[in-house]
Amino acid sequence: MIQRTRPIFRIVCLAAALLAAATVCRAGEFLAGFDDLPVMPGLAPVKEAGIVFDTPAGRIVEGYAAGAVERGAVRRFYAKTLPQLGWTKKSQKEFRREGEKLTIDFKGEDGALTVRFTLSPKNAAGRNR
Repeated sequence: MIQRTRPIFRIVCLAAALLAAATVCRAGEFLAGFDDLPVMPGLAPVKEAGIVFDTPAGRIVEGYAAGAVERGAVRRFYAKTLPQLGWTKKSQKEFRREGEKLTIDFKGEDGALTVRFTLSPKNAAGRNR
């Protein structure tokens, strides 16, 4: 009986290890085009919906993530996470770091939300002050 349970035990352990590894990878996911903008759990990047553009004043990056989340949860996640990455909160939807501005906007309803992240130079052509 012991011989029979060993292969099953090994398969269960392997499956658990793979599941744990997949969870860790998902938790560390960053939004494409951004250097270090984490994707909140519950959101998934919207592939091929963003842009990356370099200007003389700096880069402009726009990316999207969508999921069954609420605006308040998104705001709380990024208000807690972004300062750990050097961002300073300027308003409920705006953060700044080293000459760049990150804006977080929403489309859709809570539970079926699309979040737009826009990174731009904070002083592009005298705007964004």
